[in-house]
Amino acid sequence: MSDPIVKFEVPTTETEPLEAPDLTQPEGPLPADPIVTMLALLLVIAILTVCYFASSIILPIILAVVLKMLLQPGMRLFDRLRVPRSIGALLLIIGVFAVIVGFGAAMSGQAAGWAARLPEGMSRIEERLAFLARPLQTLQTFLHQFDGGSGGSDGPSLSTTLMKGTQHFASGFFETLLILYFLLISGDTFLRRLVEIVPSFRDKRRVVEMSQQIEDNVSAYLTTITLMNALVGVATGVAMWACGLGDPLLWGFVAFALNYVPIMGPALGVVLFLMAGLLTIDPLFQALLPAGLYLLIHVIEGESVTPLLLARRFTLNPVLVIVSLIFWFWMWGVPGAVLAVPMLAIAKIICDGVRPLNALGRFLEG
Repeated sequence: MSDPIVKFEVPTTETEPLEAPDLTQPEGPLPADPIVTMLALLLVIAILTVCYFASSIILPIILAVVLKMLLQPGMRLFDRLRVPRSIGALLLIIGVFAVIVGFGAAMSGQAAGWAARLPEGMSRIEERLAFLARPLQTLQTFLHQFDGGSGGSDGPSLSTTLMKGTQHFASGFFETLLILYFLLISGDTFLRRLVEIVPSFRDKRRVVEMSQQIEDNVSAYLTTITLMNALVGVATGVAMWACGLGDPLLWGFVAFALNYVPIMGPALGVVLFLMAGLLTIDPLFQALLPAGLYLLIHVIEGESVTPLLLARRFTLNPVLVIVSLIFWFWMWGVPGAVLAVPMLAIAKIICDGVRPLNALGRFLEG
């Protein structure tokens, strides 16, 4: 009676390899246990809640981390030159903000001149856009109602919402610099502590490789974006000078700064260049030329050059970009809108580097 049992068990052992199609599944599948998924969602909600209520503390930290990744190539250069990290970090911070202050001082006179001309030129702009008077009036009425005109609602106005993020950013400026300085000095201290905690040698090596890959990719992404924005600023400044708008340094810096906020930034830039052209250039066709040239530069950069340089793994889903911009603008105001896309890109790069999160990284991909 035992022989049939033996013969019956043999096919089961032969068919066991057929039950191993896990190797054909995509890397990093989502957890099959719904409890794990629910716990992960609750963790994300808890983190976002903390970010909302502790924005004055969290926002400078996030900004310092992003700036640290952006300045990491400079720190590597100082390390190769055997410059002490404390001196190298101080030189980098002073250099970056000296450039910002220098540009601000150089453009302050030009910006003040345009601000002084704007009140007198509004009548000129309204006259040249007389055919849009009725749509603009309707839009103005809508914005007035949205800005708290409906019976004096208790909610914050639109201008208050816009200024809230700016005030938080200004109040945390010193904190950002302080955290950035010590992050640059620390180097790989946190990585060493993490390696000490991990038990096995294989996991230690994996943690080191993954952390280096994430840091290199994020640094390359932020550096490439900054260089592309600088090229957009240079091209915009030259274009504005060529079409007779003047003040190429001011308009180049405006294009450079606005390009950090995808979609919303260039849209605001088109409006600014349209108003500037209508304010200074007489023929209506030529007055539309600054906005047209700026839009052309943005289309060439956004549709051809940047995707070519960043490659496919750095492209993001445009729908998720819009959602991220709206969400972080609601969460942190203007600084949140500026940090939205870098944080989304960092999240994608981390998901691509961590095997269990590969599926989420594929979902974020454009």
